[in-house]
Amino acid sequence: MNLFNIKDIIKRNVSNISGWRTNRKIVVIESDDWGSIRMPSKETYQSLLKSGIKVDKCPYNRYDSLESENDLNRLFDVLVSFKDLNGNHPVITANAIMTNPDFEKIRASNFNNYYCETFTETLKKHPKHTKSFEIWIKGKELGVFYPQLHGKEHLNINRWMEGLRKGLPETRLAFDHGLFGLSTTITSEKRRSYLASFDYDNIEQYPEIQQTIIDAGNMFKSIFGYKSESFIAPNYFWDNKVEEALNKIGIKIIQGSKVQNLPIAIGGGHLRHTTGELNNLNQLYTVRNCVFEPSINGTSKELDNCLAQIKTSFFWGKPAIITSHRLNYIGYINQENSDRNLKLLSRIIKTIMQKWPDVEFWNSAELGKFIAIDLNNKLKR
Repeated sequence: MNLFNIKDIIKRNVSNISGWRTNRKIVVIESDDWGSIRMPSKETYQSLLKSGIKVDKCPYNRYDSLESENDLNRLFDVLVSFKDLNGNHPVITANAIMTNPDFEKIRASNFNNYYCETFTETLKKHPKHTKSFEIWIKGKELGVFYPQLHGKEHLNINRWMEGLRKGLPETRLAFDHGLFGLSTTITSEKRRSYLASFDYDNIEQYPEIQQTIIDAGNMFKSIFGYKSESFIAPNYFWDNKVEEALNKIGIKIIQGSKVQNLPIAIGGGHLRHTTGELNNLNQLYTVRNCVFEPSINGTSKELDNCLAQIKTSFFWGKPAIITSHRLNYIGYINQENSDRNLKLLSRIIKTIMQKWPDVEFWNSAELGKFIAIDLNNKLKR
């Protein structure tokens, strides 16, 4: 065993020591970015690549796109083929973005005003996606797809609009192709990320951020017919002001990665949380402790690494909360991407069930509510 593996094992164990514990073998799959347009089409990808933008160097620009009917059906076919001891299928907690930019209206305003459309409207504009939302609802009814709130848009509106008004060449070229999510890792422009919605640059922007969150909550309720119980911040940027706004729309569970990124407006930096931790608003944090991201990390060791992380989680009495972004299951841009990863997803679920026959598949809201009840019961003892 080499030094890198030893360090990885130590980090894996240390990160699971603190926080809430359970004897139950719970697996939650949290998947972000559903509804967000990202790369609009294969043609756009090829055009930008020919223009010299290195979209092939960023997995999100290379693979991620609106979920087509075929993408959803194939993913759901894998999930419904498995059941845990309670008769429940593995379920994707689909953290959804409510809107996308309305590129035509923004251009018509000469980039002076921002306009958006609901993701359901965006889906209808694409011929292979017109019934995608119906399939979302079917997936929820089947118990394999549980939408939760990821935000109104996966976009830092102020930064993007400023870049457009300044005429930043790659930002404008991407806009002309219906793309806003051009990663800072591949652009030659000297700018901050357009994707971190709540990494606001000054405190004067907070009322706008608060209203965005309230609008997102209302949109979610209108579209799905129920309130989202949990939330995950785009790019893991948020602060206590964001939590206050989330509390106003009834969010009691805050999903997160191992690190919370703090906005530039309050000095930046990071915070760490543990699953079961409560903030001063009595909102509960859950922390992702497992990774299944083959489109980002490659497939050679992703299955073994994820299984090792699940094993460590269970050893310390923790739920295995797996981060697995939408791009892993999208074949609309590159069919090989979803072909490869759906096979791997099937293998990992099958192996989980073989290794831990008492495994239970839950969504994020179920986990959060279970933890809250358990913590409350312990306080009464």
